[in-house]
Amino acid sequence: MLDILIKNTTIVTVNGKREILKNAALAISEDKIVDIGDSAALEAKYTDVSRVIDAEGKAVFPGLINTHNHMFQSLLKGLGDDMVLSDWLVNCMFPSAAQISQEAVYYGGMVATLDNIHSGTTTILDYMHAQSSPELSDGAIQAFRKTGVRGILGRGYMDRGEQFGTPKALMEDKEVIQKDILRLLDTYHNTDNGRTKIWLAPAAVWLASKDMLEWSNNIAKEYNTGITVHCSETPFDRQASEVIHGMPDTDALASYGIMGPNCLLVHCVHLTDRDIRMLKYHDAKVSHNPGSNMYLSSGVAPIPRLNETGVTVGLATDGAASNNSNDMIEMLKLAALMQKVTHQDPTVITSDKVLEMATIDGARAIGMEDEIGSLEIGKKADLFIFDPYTSAKSTPMHHPVSTLVYSASEQNVETVIVDGKIILDDFKPTFLDDERAVLVKAQEFADELSHKAGTYPNKTREWKSLAY
Repeated sequence: MLDILIKNTTIVTVNGKREILKNAALAISEDKIVDIGDSAALEAKYTDVSRVIDAEGKAVFPGLINTHNHMFQSLLKGLGDDMVLSDWLVNCMFPSAAQISQEAVYYGGMVATLDNIHSGTTTILDYMHAQSSPELSDGAIQAFRKTGVRGILGRGYMDRGEQFGTPKALMEDKEVIQKDILRLLDTYHNTDNGRTKIWLAPAAVWLASKDMLEWSNNIAKEYNTGITVHCSETPFDRQASEVIHGMPDTDALASYGIMGPNCLLVHCVHLTDRDIRMLKYHDAKVSHNPGSNMYLSSGVAPIPRLNETGVTVGLATDGAASNNSNDMIEMLKLAALMQKVTHQDPTVITSDKVLEMATIDGARAIGMEDEIGSLEIGKKADLFIFDPYTSAKSTPMHHPVSTLVYSASEQNVETVIVDGKIILDDFKPTFLDDERAVLVKAQEFADELSHKAGTYPNKTREWKSLAY
């Protein structure tokens, strides 16, 4: 028996030939795609099917891959407006992270995961850098498991950087960090049919000691997993790394042997030409976060140059305290338009390339290109169904990729399938009886956290037409 047959649709495969198949069907058995082809032929071939989805007039895309997120930050939306990164850290993120609880992490994670799923995201790399009390990361993993999304938990840490404003509440002793990372790896890594994975995630090069960076690299190799780190997001990152390590962050990562195929560098806004050559030489990967880079005025990452050089670049939302959402469809448009206007060249990046960044290149960035990132026989059944007729914005649809990148919203994502299981059906999560109740509960935790952290906005504050 076949589990799911999606018929009468347009399939954007993002396969090696980049085929877009018309009047096509896709067959799913257990967690895999087992057939793709002409709709009439597959309907005749598969007569015993548990669920048939008629997607006429719609399009099927590979699930989007969010290569960098801080899910707990969904509780901080709107508290960090009009600040550069260094001010945002000290006034918004650090105080909040120092006060957060595991239950609050779970509800922040649920909001983030729901937002991701509604925007067609099937894989999330959650960079859980806040570690102010034991086992906070477990709250994020609980959100992964509740929703059924494919989740990578990057266990973050800070053991340096106090001179730059890092609160002591977020700094951990080396032994504490190592013990918890090993616990997470031994408990969760490659569980849930492989959907849940654990990575190592030093918060930034300047927030980590040489000993911890080298230890993390060794453990990542021992467990055959990844390591991800914020890198050159602003000039300050490079300067602070010179204070801590005697060299810019990119050089430190190369010097300590970390920069390699399993290393995912986040942001990379202020790379030099030499840095780009170094990334290519070591086959290091990049996570591009256009919404966050604009919100914090960090700058424009050299994505066309990275693409031309052959460096793998995935796409991401970053945390919702610096975006302020987890909407990956929104990131598609921002990623394209940011480069076009910066370079004053409409051809510098295309909608097709942006979709690649969010799918197959994102899969390559997390070392999973053989399993996810495209719709091909034998790959995991991670995908979403896009309905253009749920919105005037997305109608008409002449080319499905262009429509998704430039004319779409969460309103268009009708169905999401992860690992062969439907987790969004007719626009509604299948894992919740009452989505609104979860969001209301998250608001309560957000209010409580902002009061504890001292970040709660004064509701009677003056209107700010100018931010100074």
